[in-house]
Amino acid sequence: MSAIVVDNISKKFRIPHEKKNTVFQNIVGLIKRQFSYEEFWALKDVSFEVNKGEAFGIIGRNGSGKSTLLKILASVLYADSGSVAMNGKVASFLQLGVGFQPELTASENVYIYSSILGLSRKQVNKVYDEIFDFAELKKFENMKLKSYSSGMNVRLAFSTAIYAVPDTLLIDEVLAVGDEAFRKKCRDKMNQFKTEGKTIVFVSHALDAVKELCQRTMLLNEGRIVTMGDTEKVINDYRAMVQQRTAKTSSTRMT
Repeated sequence: MSAIVVDNISKKFRIPHEKKNTVFQNIVGLIKRQFSYEEFWALKDVSFEVNKGEAFGIIGRNGSGKSTLLKILASVLYADSGSVAMNGKVASFLQLGVGFQPELTASENVYIYSSILGLSRKQVNKVYDEIFDFAELKKFENMKLKSYSSGMNVRLAFSTAIYAVPDTLLIDEVLAVGDEAFRKKCRDKMNQFKTEGKTIVFVSHALDAVKELCQRTMLLNEGRIVTMGDTEKVINDYRAMVQQRTAKTSSTRMT
């Protein structure tokens, strides 16, 4: 059974050619219709499926479309064409602070974020202490989030998401933040998710972490799928692609 079905999706952004810094410049540009844009395709004709209970990796260079794809899966962005079908409850961990309110306390944010993930207040009460224990932030629960460090933010967000008990967890670079002890806790928790039959989509530059967690992986480049399949093979293909690009760049500079 498929947890995720992505059918031929494409996503483009419009990049303005001119930078207009003032209201007057924008008004003049609107009147004279002098706004010009370049179309940038972040994703182009992407199709794949993720099976229920599978850990699926997505890798590629910066700007390859990985984060855009994850945001579409999380319904933060919408594709310009194609379709996405997500089965079951989805929790997404895309970047620091998404869905958090810095003027509220950590405790208040946990209740708000959990409600977005579909938990009732009664359900949150049952796992509240576990959330803060996992994040190692119990003594800071009544501190406003604006006083948290980036590491504290990511620990709280990840801990809240995993205790929402989703069917599918979307993760973007969570293991790149925090100290080694917390990263190990994250890896252990995601491995536990795997054994429980949960679905994981993991976007990361940490190839060793992708290899440890994911059975299958997809390589993106310039918004298109380069290859998809066994994780070790795809990682090797990616490394070969990077080496080829580096060699080409070095050759160009020498000439």
